This record gives sequence, structure tokens and C-alpha cells, in this order.
Amino acid sequence: MAGFDAPYVPGWDCHGLPIEIKVDEQLGRKKLEMDPVAVRRACREYAQKYVDLQRTQFERIGVFGRWNDPYLTMSFGYEASIVETFYDFFEKNFVYKGLKPVYWCIHDRTALAEAEVEYEQHTSPSVYVRYALTSDPAAINPAIAGKSVYTIIWTTTPWTLPASQAVAFNPQLEYVALHCADATYIIAEALLSSVIVNCRLMSGKNNGEPASQADIIALFPGSKLERTTFQHPFLNRSILGVTADYVTAEQGTGAVHTSPAHGVDDFYTGKRYDLPEIQYVDNAGRQRNTGAAGGGGIPQSYEDLTVFKSNAPIIELLTERGALLSATTFEHSYPHCWRCHNPVIVRATEQWFIGMETPMTTPDGTVTTFRQRALDEIKQVVWDPAWGEERISNMIATRPDWCISRQRIWGVPIAVFLCDKCGEPLNDKAVNKSIVDLFKKEGADAWYIHDATTLLAASTTCRGCGHKEFRKEMDILDVWFESGASWHAVLDLEPELHSPADLYTEGGDQHRGWFHSSLLTSVAVRNHAPYKMVATSGWTLDEHGRAFSKSLGNGVDPVDIAKRLGGEIIRLWVASVDFREDVAASENLMQRVSDNYRKLRNTLRFLLGNIHDFDPTTHSVAFSAMQPLDQYILARTAELDAKIRAAYDDFEFHRAYHALNEFVNTDLSALYLDVLKDRLYTFAPNHPGRRSAQTALWRIAETLTRLIAPILSFTADEAWALLPKVENREPSVHLALFPSLTDLVPGSTRQLEEDWDHLLTLRDEVLKVLEEARTAKTISNKPSETQIVLGWLNTLAEKPNPVFEQYKSILPELFGVAQVEISNAIVTEGEVAKGAFYVQAKPAAGSKCERCWRFTTDVGDEANYPTVCLRCADALEAIAFPPYEAPSSNPTEPQA
Repeated sequence: MAGFDAPYVPGWDCHGLPIEIKVDEQLGRKKLEMDPVAVRRACREYAQKYVDLQRTQFERIGVFGRWNDPYLTMSFGYEASIVETFYDFFEKNFVYKGLKPVYWCIHDRTALAEAEVEYEQHTSPSVYVRYALTSDPAAINPAIAGKSVYTIIWTTTPWTLPASQAVAFNPQLEYVALHCADATYIIAEALLSSVIVNCRLMSGKNNGEPASQADIIALFPGSKLERTTFQHPFLNRSILGVTADYVTAEQGTGAVHTSPAHGVDDFYTGKRYDLPEIQYVDNAGRQRNTGAAGGGGIPQSYEDLTVFKSNAPIIELLTERGALLSATTFEHSYPHCWRCHNPVIVRATEQWFIGMETPMTTPDGTVTTFRQRALDEIKQVVWDPAWGEERISNMIATRPDWCISRQRIWGVPIAVFLCDKCGEPLNDKAVNKSIVDLFKKEGADAWYIHDATTLLAASTTCRGCGHKEFRKEMDILDVWFESGASWHAVLDLEPELHSPADLYTEGGDQHRGWFHSSLLTSVAVRNHAPYKMVATSGWTLDEHGRAFSKSLGNGVDPVDIAKRLGGEIIRLWVASVDFREDVAASENLMQRVSDNYRKLRNTLRFLLGNIHDFDPTTHSVAFSAMQPLDQYILARTAELDAKIRAAYDDFEFHRAYHALNEFVNTDLSALYLDVLKDRLYTFAPNHPGRRSAQTALWRIAETLTRLIAPILSFTADEAWALLPKVENREPSVHLALFPSLTDLVPGSTRQLEEDWDHLLTLRDEVLKVLEEARTAKTISNKPSETQIVLGWLNTLAEKPNPVFEQYKSILPELFGVAQVEISNAIVTEGEVAKGAFYVQAKPAAGSKCERCWRFTTDVGDEANYPTVCLRCADALEAIAFPPYEAPSSNPTEPQA
């Protein structure tokens, strides 16, 4: 409607764990007997069911889009585009497969990316465990030679202790040897006091007293602890002393137990010191083969337990071995799976990654990295709100390599062939293209239907070892990679669309989700961002500021609101709030919006009802010939048009909503439509004054109908069908353009608006005086029986305000009274003084017209219509009303 073609292609992300889990629940044990293609077919049917349901709901609330042909990530074409985008990464050497620690959901049995992890409060065990020094104490400091020495670690994950390979110390921190009653302990000096309290360490000097600074027998840097050795607290394993900068003096003991299989820092420390890879935890999070690597071949007490359940027997084992110094609980923020909301773990597994430090070249030829190119492109995008730029920049700057593999079925497979002998991936452009073409024809199911020998030529050879037998990779791609490829699957392949997109809009969590993955995929493949602008919406809360929750039962269902109150109420509520902020939604708020909608709808009904006999072609009055009040309201309408258009341009829909409400309630209901009724209902049908009013009403109705169309799509179309017919009118308002300013006012209306500032100030005073006079019972309760006298204060010129004199003829209509007199008398006081004028209200002279009910002095002057005023007599004559005689029993009513 602003003159641009803005096609909307709706789409659904159809793959992923939530659907697969729901299908698992429906299939139950039957799934174990089904092949992957049958499971995927069930997932596809489940996804399609909800696509159809949600599509109907979107259509119900008036969202325009290409609903008959949306994009679906499970369509063959989209799946081919996903794997094609992956191959772009793969062929440019962004992708590698390797063993790394990743977030792992033991409930869903899959790796998770950073964007798939949410932090929630969690209660963990908090244990202090001592590790006995087995290397020579004198090598650390002669003062502890020959002593029984331990270090103390603090952990909230006792389940990781079986995989403990090392104890890390900060080489720059100072450590002390604390001589206690039972042993000598190595602790970071800065944490000494808290460790003494938490572990209840007793003094080696003063029997029965807590340890203190006086028990320190040696001081040395953490670097002295490198390559020392310790005994594992309950397994037959030597533990290496290592150094690491990530060890801090903020909490704990200054000594960090290191399990390379269960921590990012731990993993890289293990690489630096060539520690063996020990992994007890399987895909389901169960401790397996616990008798290995120091367990003496005997399964331990935590065998077959999930990691969190294994904490208790491990703590019990520590107690039995005399290694536990303290055990409490610790409540803290902990990573959870955003799908199932269960706590996750870190687990070193072999996964596929996209390297963030992969070399790239900028458009001007400068060599940089993938990470830096993404950061550079962020600066070229308009972010609304502006803080979105910093948020996504920080996430890109600090994120690890992107783990893109998932151990599930329902998704697009990582369609790579691996050498059966050496495991090297086959990276062949011709092979990759053949898979893309296959997916276009058969969809991603083809990967599960055809075996490797069918898909590869017999001559295909591993470039690493020359072997000719290959197996297929069966992990699927991260669904964020899928949604992040939408710029290619939709924009690149749709002839009426273009890339980059003008706008991406989603919730605030998408800086680590869709905005994030779309940026990375586009920068890697196209070397630029996929969007020109990103708009971020806030969260929807209840009226008490709480997030919607099933357990609280405080959610507002838009489908239910649409059924009960109408789809327009949902749309109007959305427009009424600033989408950038967290917003409240409740039944009460929806009812309030419904009231506002009803007011607007009734206003449109009034406008349309009063132009039923108006033909714009023959009845329109030129702006210059219109009544002053009609000119003024069109000037105000033009101002509203400018406000709403500007608000739409800036996505400030709430400003448009409030401007519309103010105009309808203040300019129309409280002023124009209230004042106009006498002219509309009592003037002759073709009287210039009535046609002037109808011209204004028609232009207001046209303008409002077009301006509300983006928000109230149904109401606008309904009103459009009822507007007076105009040649070449579009069949729907949604095919029309916003109103042209020149259709409302032909030029500057500055002087007109200044005049009306004076007139409306006067009107406010008149209405106040009328109310006071009615209360004092000096006039009738009916304004049509009242005369207003305006005078001029003697503090200024003797002449009355020229604006009042200029508009004298319309003042009775503006005030809603029978007569207005402008007195030339100079007075020193009056009922009300403002703007150097005074106002007086008194009973009107004359008799009551039985048609318009005004008191005038000309009632009965027209013999053919003896009971009405001359204005009404002209109207009766215009409609060929037959003459009549005044009833002798009902003379015209004089003023009391």
C-alpha cells in the first residue's frame, strides 16, 4: 500500500527433535521394528498435520501470504538447498570432523549447539575432595619434604571424577602448604580462609583449633606444581599436575580436577599434556565399563547409572576411601536442553564442526577469518532495536566452532561418504552435485534408501589411502543450519524475491538462533549478510509480568481470542504494543482492546451510514468551497495520515494505534461528528452545507479504511466494499495505495489550523460556561434553547477578535446552541475570561422549530410550513414535502 511489492512467503521449520520425540511417543516400541524411512514418513505426516493447522490459524487472523505454496524445510527442493549449502561449506574447507567436547542431552541422546542450550536454576552436589601427592614433595618446596601431602579440589559434578586425568593449577597464583592435624594441604593462598571453613581443617600446631595462617609452612607459585603426580581418590590411576590460566581464585581451592572427556578447557589441557582419552559415559548418559582404566576390571558401584544418579554412590565411595572433606549442595545456573528442559552435560564425542577461524577473503582481497567477516557484516546491517548489533556481535566473537551434527533421524543428513578403511571424508564436487540432484527428485529420504555402492561410481577412490569402499555418514545437520539456509532455499530460488532480504524479524532469542545461523551460512557462501535489516520482538507476559506457563495457566490463546472476540482483536492488540519490548497479554487487556475496536467500528459505521446517498463524482465539493469545519477536519485527517505513515515506516505500530485512537475519540467523536449531526440530519439533501459535510466524511472514511488496512485487514476490506463507488477502484483495499495528501488538502493549511486553535479554545470555554449555567439553572438543559454572547475585555482593543467575527456564521453549529451574538460592548468583567474574551450564556430568543428543535426568531415565517424555521422550510420544500397548516392546538413553543 506504500507503493512497494512485498510478497510474503510463509514457511515452516519441519525437521528436528520436538517432532521426532512426539512421533517416538506415538510409535512406542513399534519404532524399533521400523526402518528409518518409515520413521521419517511418520515424522513428515506429523509435521504436515501441524503445518495445515497453523496455516488455517494464520489465515483466520488475516495474515496475507502465499499460503497455498509455503516453503517447508521438509520439501524436496528445500532439503536439496540445505545439502547444497552444506556442500558449499564442505568444498571450501570450512567443515571438519573431530573429537571435541560438546553439550550433550542425555534425554534426547544428541549433541547440542550453543543456541540449543538454556540456563536454568539447578541444585548440584558440592564436594571437596583430596588427592594424595605421589611425587617428591621436596621438589615443590623443601619445607614439605617427607610429609603426607594432598591437594584439594572442589567440584559440583562428582560424576566426572571417574574420568579425572589431571589436577590443574594456575602458574601465576601463589599456593601455600598448610600443615593440618591430619595432613599437609596445597591450597591457593587467596582461597585459604574459605577452604579452611568449608573443609573444617584443623590446625597442626594448636590441637583442637581450626587451621589458620599460622599453619602455613611453605609458599610457592603454581608453576612449581607442574608435572607433579597425585593418586586418584578411588581408582588405581596416577593423576598429573598441570598448569592452566583458566584456574582462578574466585571460588574453590585453586586446584581444578581435569576430565578431558567432560569439559572444554579440560579437553584442550588434555591435548597439551597428551593425556589419555577416557570416556565412561554413553549416549544415554550412563556410566559404562567402569572397571576399565584403573577400576581393576571390576564394575564400580555406579555402573549403569546415569551421570546425575551416579553422584550419590561416587560420594559414598569418596567417603569410604577417606577422600571426601566436605559434601553439601549448591544451587546455581546450569545448562539445560531448550527442547526437553533437562540438564545437559559436556561430553567429548566425534562430531562435525564448522571452523570459525577458517581463512576468508574480503571483497577487496584482504585475508581474514570467517569469524571476522561475520563481525564485519554485522556492522552493515540496520538493527532494531540498536542493541541487537552488540548482542549478536558478542555471540559471534566468543562462540566456539559450530557443532553441526546431530545423532537423530528426522532431518537432512550430513550427506558425506567416509572411507571404510581410513575414515577420510570424500569431498568430490561431482559426487556432491549428484546428491543435490537426487534430493531434488526424491528428498533426503534417498540417503536412507540407497546404499553407498549405488550412489557412487565403481571407480571412486579415497584420496587418502586409495581404498574403494565407502560408508555413509548417518548424522543429521543441526536444524539451525537448515533454517539458516532459508536465504538460499527461498530468496535465491524465488524469481519474485531478491537477496539479501530487506528484513528479518523474530524474537530476541534469535540472535543466537536464526539471525545467527543465517548470518554465518550467508557470509561463508555469499560473503555478505543475508539481510539488510533485523527487527527483534520482545516476549509476551501476563498482566503481572510473568512469562506464560502451562503450570501457571496464565497463557492467552490467540486462537481462542479470535473465536470469541474476533481475529481483528488479536491484530489490534499486536499493533497496540511496542513489539520491541516485553509486552503483557491477558483477557482483561484483550477486552480493553475489543472496546477500542468497537469504538472504531462504530465510527466507520457512522461515516458510511451518512454517505449512503453521496456520489463522489457528482456531489463532491471542492476544498475551497467547503465549510470551515469540514476543511479543518480534513487538515486534521491529513495530519493523521502523515503520523501513521511515518509510524509504519519506522515499524512503530503502537504509535499508529494511539494516533488512530486519539483521532477517533477526540477529533471525530468529541468534536466533528458531534457538531455535524444538525447539518447532516436537518439540511436539504443537496444543500451545499450537507454535501460539504458528506465530502469530508467520504474522504475521512477513504483515508481511515486505507490507513487501518495493514492492522485491521478484515474490517478495512468490509468498509471498502461499502464506500461509494468510484471509477477504476481496486476490488480490495489491500490492492489500493495509501491516500494521497492532495486528496485531503490541496495545499498549506497553516492559517486554517491557527484559526481553529482560537476557535477550539473558545469552544472549550463556551462548553464550560454552559455547564456552569445549567448547574445554576439560569438556562435550559438543552443547548438548542440557549444563546451565547461573546464580548471583548476592555484591557485590549475595542473590536472583537477578528477570527470570531470571520467565523461567526458557524459558531452556533460549533457550540451546538441556538444563537451566538458577538457584542461590541466593552465590559470589565464576565463569567469567564480567557484569551481576552468573555462568554455569557442566556435563554435564546424566539420559538422552537419542531423539526430541528432550535429556538429561532423565524419560526412560522414560511406560511407553507408554519411550525418550522426558515432553514427547515427550505429543506422541506427541497424534498417536495406537502404544505400544511399549523394545528390550532399545537402552537410553536416559546422559550420559557
